[in-house]
Amino acid sequence: MTGSPDEASVFRALADPTRRQILEDLRDGELAAGDIARRFSISGPSISRHLGVLKGAGLVSERREGNRILYTLVEERLASCVGRFLSAVCPEQIVLRHTRWRRTEESEHP
Repeated sequence: MTGSPDEASVFRALADPTRRQILEDLRDGELAAGDIARRFSISGPSISRHLGVLKGAGLVSERREGNRILYTLVEERLASCVGRFLSAVCPEQIVLRHTRWRRTEESEHP
């Protein structure tokens, strides 16, 4: 795989469906750890471990507010790691997607 060993942690983090769901849940904004945990039928400590993996991979950031820990998606990190991988593995697909997107925009805004 191209990229740094550090990027490997991103793909390890993305390998788990619970972690992918957490990232999707954070798409709309910051969430408290307890709010994230309530969305799953697994234990709070398990969710904490998943959040730790995501934080370690640089995919989420956390901040404390009183006794709450709030998590935010680090979109740039996710996009840059996955984007580098895709451009290395299938660069023609990125060009095709960009071309299709541009054509769609042009047809919507002549």
